[in-house]
Amino acid sequence: MSDRAAINAGPEGGAGQATLLFGVGATKAGTSWLYRFLASHPECHLRTIKELHFYDTLDRDNLDFQSRQFLTKHAALLARREQVPAGDPRRRYLRRQIADLEAYLPILEAGDEGGYLSYLSDGRGQKGLVADVTPAYSLLSVERLKSMASLAPVTRFVYLMRDPVSRLWSHVRMMAHRAAKAGQNLASHAARIFDNAMSGKAQHVTDRGDYAGALDRLDAALDPRALFLGFYEELFSEQAIARLCAFLGLAPVEARFDKRVHEGVKIEMTADQRTRAAAYLRPQYDYVLARMGRLPAKWEANYAGV
Repeated sequence: MSDRAAINAGPEGGAGQATLLFGVGATKAGTSWLYRFLASHPECHLRTIKELHFYDTLDRDNLDFQSRQFLTKHAALLARREQVPAGDPRRRYLRRQIADLEAYLPILEAGDEGGYLSYLSDGRGQKGLVADVTPAYSLLSVERLKSMASLAPVTRFVYLMRDPVSRLWSHVRMMAHRAAKAGQNLASHAARIFDNAMSGKAQHVTDRGDYAGALDRLDAALDPRALFLGFYEELFSEQAIARLCAFLGLAPVEARFDKRVHEGVKIEMTADQRTRAAAYLRPQYDYVLARMGRLPAKWEANYAGV
């Protein structure tokens, strides 16, 4: 089956077409919640791996690193499965995750785009949307984004933005939690990562919140009708979900707003850190204000404080 046929084929290989969605960021701006919402939607078919990292692995030639990441995840899932009692519904989902990883890794290692698209669609039945939610895709080149946009007759991109200071600090806290060993002080780890980000030594952290760069690339690559922009601070409402579903051609469904995903460890930001971050990120506030014509209320305090 050709690349596009994998997306276009209906349940019996007919003419039914699935919308292909790429959730491209931003990191720590609600993409995990978005993934879970779509995975639970009756008209959507998502595999149990949220971030497939297919195109960034392909473009950056970092297959060894990404393979190790997936193999580590696979081992963790196997261990977790053994801890869940037989008959527990969680065990069934863990089996699906393990099977999805085992099916996907050879496709990633081969750089097989046709296999990747078939993987997204495998088992979709009558469902009309398939998706890959990988925030790292926001860093891809214009040429790659154009190529992705042409993969299906209906291809959509979603990019979510969060208050720049809050997003940065959430990212810093996540990295501190991952890097710290048992008993180590998380706040000191976070302070070190933050200082590196402010000095340019941890550019990967600030790049993930470069809304100006990401949106400039997306604008250059996409028909504007194919791009949904949303604010994290406004995502958890019936109005925002109705707008998202309309954009994706989905029936609006009830969403859970009472539970956030991957909130991370609680480390308070100091007043000095907040002031430094707001000054550093001022161009992002300026860009989004010019682009969107407004800023959410929760952005205003950090923006006004510079």
